[in-house]
Amino acid sequence: QAQLAESGGGLAQAGGSPRLSCASSEPNFSRYVIGWFRQAPGKEPEFVAASSWDGGRTSYADSVRGQFTISRDNANHMVYLQMNSLKPEDTTLYLCAVDLSTSFVVSDVPTQYDYWGQGTQVTVSS
Repeated sequence: QAQLAESGGGLAQAGGSPRLSCASSEPNFSRYVIGWFRQAPGKEPEFVAASSWDGGRTSYADSVRGQFTISRDNANHMVYLQMNSLKPEDTTLYLCAVDLSTSFVVSDVPTQYDYWGQGTQVTVSS
């Protein structure tokens, strides 16, 4: 099975602007919707953002709209999450996931996604 690997997390200051990366070994990466989620310990994944196959259609959670931006580089099998104006409440594990069922329909439902990376921890200090 193809894999996803997130990077770019770590300790950040409030107001900072780190960029998370998600590298995919999925051979047909460019065909699929990719999503970013975040997950606190003991809780279900929370939708953050998703992108259609070409980036032409994106969706954001209300809590991050205008603050985070999802983008993708299909040639290099990469998806990014640009995070701006970080707040302490953005502290958690961030994961990327792929939806193998569609190129166009961006879903905010975690169970719609077929496989996930291990995540990258973002910790925001105030």
